[in-house]
Formats: sequence, structure tokens, C-alpha cells
Amino acid sequence: MLISESSVFSPGEEGVYSNVAMRGRHADAYSMYKRGTRDYINAYDKEPVRSLNGVSKEIGNPSWKRSFLYILVASLASFLYGYHLGVINETLESISNDLHFNGNTMAEGLVVSICLGGGFLGSTFSGLIVDRVGFRRAFQLCALPMIIGSSMSATAKNLWGMLLGRLFVGTGMGLGPTLATLYVTEVSPAYVRGTYGSFTQIATSLGLMSSLLIGFPAKETEGWWRICFWVSAVPAALLALFMEFSPESPHWLFKKGRAADAEAAFEKLLGGPYVKGAMAELSKSERGGEAETVKLSELLFGHHRKVVFIGSTLFALQQLSGINSVFFFSSTVFKSAGVSSQSANICVGIANFLGINGSITTYPTCASW
Repeated sequence: MLISESSVFSPGEEGVYSNVAMRGRHADAYSMYKRGTRDYINAYDKEPVRSLNGVSKEIGNPSWKRSFLYILVASLASFLYGYHLGVINETLESISNDLHFNGNTMAEGLVVSICLGGGFLGSTFSGLIVDRVGFRRAFQLCALPMIIGSSMSATAKNLWGMLLGRLFVGTGMGLGPTLATLYVTEVSPAYVRGTYGSFTQIATSLGLMSSLLIGFPAKETEGWWRICFWVSAVPAALLALFMEFSPESPHWLFKKGRAADAEAAFEKLLGGPYVKGAMAELSKSERGGEAETVKLSELLFGHHRKVVFIGSTLFALQQLSGINSVFFFSSTVFKSAGVSSQSANICVGIANFLGINGSITTYPTCASW
């Protein structure tokens, strides 16, 4: 049974709907979707908007607890990125001994760097994949090569098996951080978006620290490096599983013309009273986004070029600082300097801990600005 439009959008309800009214609104939304997304947007534009990004003055902010678990699930992708960056650090010597390429610097360099080549492929196609299949399926596609690659690395009998496994893992590493950052931004309530945004960086640092801690026994325990790779398959499997129960990004659903599904996602993320305001704001932002479409040439040569240059330069300087060498070869470098491997890992762990503290303080501050 359908509820009439007047009962759904009654002014006296002040944006708080009953469950029956919500079902009626979804039915009306579906019928409007069948007539086209443009009519659906126009219908929302006729409603008075008293909220911004799901935040209404009359009913306050939506609960951060509703989206918190989904943010943690998405952050597993960043955790895996950090873990696979650091897992080779402590285990490289043991791997080279067991797979018979010890002393071959070219082979050792390939084992370390080939995952970055896979990451290049994954990051290149990450935007296309998200646009086609959505965030939930993209996260699962990110987890799949990490599970396969970790298993191949853990069971490798020779150098080529290890290289192929690392290449698969790198593909997932290229997808993960981009997906996590965008998803967290699109499903977070506006007032905690900066705080939740720090979770991805914190997860990356925790992944690095975890790989160093798990790798401690690698040199004393024969075959321990295989355990290190098997362990990484667990969070990847959890990411694929929990994403099946996580909501899709309402922004992606709306762009695909699935406005009724976007409503259901907002209801799951924010709560029923905030759906109407969030949808109205989303419709306005989408219409504004269409009017302000920017071409690639304008990003490179137009008035956006300074922003693009500054952002790109920061990332370039981060890589040129040699931070990847620390992640991959700190144990070897410290050993050549006469520092024990355990002490070296403790120093790297402290550096990561300081990075976590920086993320915790920086992101909320940026959000308040």
C-alpha cells in the first residue's frame, strides 16, 4: 500500500518520519525514478531545505556511531596498504635465503618494487572501476588480488612465484587507498568528516607497525616469512566479507539514477530524520557539479593549475624524501650501520607512532577550517 505524498512530506512532522511514511516515500521515490532522475531532483528542489549535509538545526547532528563501523571496514584497505609496504622489510633476508637468490641485488630489488608496479596499474584504473561497479564491489575487487597474491607469496617455491604474488598484491594496493579516502568522505557526516578522514592514514601507519612486529621472529624462525604473508590474507578476507553488508555511497547511487537506493543508504548512515535534508543537499550539489564541469586541460593550464601543482608537488616530495626506502630496507640499512634489527624496527615504529599522532591532530583541525 502506498502512502500519499502529503503524509510523507507533512510540514508538521519537521523532518521526522514514521517507518510507514518512510516506506511510502521510498515507493514514491521509485516511481519518480522510473520517470527519470531529473524529475526526482526537481521534486526535492521544491521542498524547503533547512539542513546541510544531513545536519538540521531543529534535530541536531546525526549520530557518528551509525557510520563508524563502515569507516573502520573501509580503513582495512589502508591497513593492508601499510602492511604490504612493510612486510618485506624484516623478511627479505629470509626470503632470499629460502628461495635461493641471496646476494642477487637485482632480484631483491624486484621483490621489493614489483608491488609498486602493480600499484601503478591498480591506481590507474581505480576511478574507472569505481564509476562502473560502485564502491562496495570495488573494495571487494581490491581485496581479491590481495588474498590471491598473499597466498601465492606465502607458498612460493622460487623467485618467479614470489614476484607474481607481489604483483597481484600491488594491484590491490593501488586500488585500496583511493577507494578508502573517497568512500570515507562520501559516507561520513559532515561534522566528523575530518576526524574520520584521519582513519585512513592511521590505518596505514598501523599496518606498517603490524608488519614490523609480526616480522620480528623471521630471522630466528625458519619459514616465518610465510606466516607473515598468510596473516595479511585475513584482513583482506574480512574487507571483502564486511563490504557485503556495508552501504553503497549515496553519491554514487544518485549519479547512477538510483535515487531511492541513495535514500536507503542515507537512512542507514544518518538515520531517517536526516534523509530529506541530505537528499536535497545532494541534488543541489550534483546540479552545481554538472554546471561546473572542469576539463583536464583546465586543470593543467587553467586557474586550477596552482592547486594541482601544489598537491602534486607535495606527493612528489614525499616520495623523493626516500620514505619508501625506509619502509623496505630499514633493517638492512641499520644492520650495515651496526644497529640491531630489533632496535631498527623500534625506531621505525616510533616514527610511525608519531605519524599517527600527527594524523589525529591534523585532520580534525583541517575540517574545522
